Amino acid sequence: MADPHNKDGAPPRSIHIEKKKVNWLAWIALAAGILALLFALSRCGHDETVAVAPTPSSSPTEVVATTPGASSATALSGTSGLGGYLSGIEAAPRTFQFEQLTFDTAKSTLRAGDAQEVATIATVLKQYANTRVRIAGYADARGPAVANVALGKARADAVKAGLVAQGIDAARIETVSGGETDPVDTNATTAGQAENRRTELVVTSR
Repeated sequence: MADPHNKDGAPPRSIHIEKKKVNWLAWIALAAGILALLFALSRCGHDETVAVAPTPSSSPTEVVATTPGASSATALSGTSGLGGYLSGIEAAPRTFQFEQLTFDTAKSTLRAGDAQEVATIATVLKQYANTRVRIAGYADARGPAVANVALGKARADAVKAGLVAQGIDAARIETVSGGETDPVDTNATTAGQAENRRTELVVTSR
């Protein structure tokens, strides 16, 4: 800019230059924006891991009457030995086979002749109030295996109902099904099939 006091055209004694102020705030904001953009781009294409809870497995369709440590079907004693066992010191579990109680083909109804054996067992269980039992129902090998599982359970439930009717607390009795597994006789004869339509009593605790 020309000096207004310089009238003779001589060079100016000083030159005044205006400095522009730098807007540092704008630069900082721009840098932050660029960093944010770079971070966002770096995340593209990366799947986040999502924790998924495992789906609980469904209950099995078959309930098989197995009790670890209990007697096998080939070494069972009859229910007439239940009282002697409970009065002794032998540890549980212990399995007893009903001596008279079997079922008609495809039926789960207790017959009139079965009442006495059920009543005898109820009398013994009343004497030993801490005893808990598992009733296992079985079927012969005729018919579909799935149907025989259901039939075995229905037979066990029928025996439980008979014991409850005699005054035994239902909470002391568990029922399970063995279906057509673990036969005690051949399924090739009528007599053998009748033996396999049986019920067992397992003392689970005493």
